[in-house]
Amino acid sequence: MDRDESQRRVSPPADLRIAGVAHLQAGDPRMAALVYQVGVCRLPKRRGRYAALVRAIVGQQVSVKAAYSVYEKLRAAAGGYVTPGRVAALSAIHLRECGLSRQKSGYIQDLTAHVLELRLHLGRMHTMGDERVIEELTAVKGIGAWSAQMFLMFVLNRPDVLPTGDLGIQEGCKRIYRLRERPGPERMEALAAPWRPYRTVACWYLWRSLETPPQVGR
Repeated sequence: MDRDESQRRVSPPADLRIAGVAHLQAGDPRMAALVYQVGVCRLPKRRGRYAALVRAIVGQQVSVKAAYSVYEKLRAAAGGYVTPGRVAALSAIHLRECGLSRQKSGYIQDLTAHVLELRLHLGRMHTMGDERVIEELTAVKGIGAWSAQMFLMFVLNRPDVLPTGDLGIQEGCKRIYRLRERPGPERMEALAAPWRPYRTVACWYLWRSLETPPQVGR
């Protein structure tokens, strides 16, 4: 349904946020201090699986403001809802007029074809394991592992995702653990072991840590 593909934000299940925060506070003193500093977990969830992937493609290597502008033009061109059928009806020229590069237009067309030809079953992804979801999504041009992990976290609301390649997560770890340099994947996995099975919640706090000043003595 068209309306299901809207970009309205809704809160994920409260038990994920509450249980995740309690687990982090009990298992990691550094994370407990960060939770106290940042406050209530407001982990968002984006509704609309296809639209979320289109938005991820649009946002690659551009500012948030520019991505928003392009996406809104695309949404208007699609009649108000970004769905596979409506986007498929847009020509390459229409996509370019929305501000999309030739490459991104191709990525969106490939995603749309995957969905319409049933090579990508977005409606079934809630039944798949995390690795299977990543495998399915990265088969589409323009969707890499990081985008697939963001989809898991903010669209499927999976509780235990750790995007070790995310610079914000790396910088957050460096900051709260007082490291000399950003940790690599193996170090990240080790640091995150106490956060399981709520690493998604921990990542939200790490992103927020970059928006707040460091606390003296912690």
